[in-house]
Amino acid sequence: MSSAAQSPPATVSGASYAAAAVTMAHYKAADSKREQFRRYLEKSGVLDTLTKVLVALYEEPEKPNSALDFLKHHLGAATPENPEIELLRLELAEMKEKYEAIIEENKKLKTKLAQYEPPQEEKRAE
Repeated sequence: MSSAAQSPPATVSGASYAAAAVTMAHYKAADSKREQFRRYLEKSGVLDTLTKVLVALYEEPEKPNSALDFLKHHLGAATPENPEIELLRLELAEMKEKYEAIIEENKKLKTKLAQYEPPQEEKRAE
């Protein structure tokens, strides 16, 4: 064996070691952030919901043409409402209340008017 065929053992210089340590610290920080994010998703119920929807897709006998549309459809029911929709629902409820109040007022006014007008049968007799 010639000594040229064997390379000397690799040594790590001080600068290379520092760079490696910084890189490892970066990976640990990234892993920590990932773990925090995973716990956040778990606590908020996102992981459970996603798991249920994916299991439903897996168990679907006939797979849909668009898996993304399937997910959107099934997640749409579980997600909070769009703020605009909520505002429209509140507005609709207010309008229904106003409508009912106006109907009630109309009935009262018709009753009051009937006191001052002769019945329709008497008018025809005249």
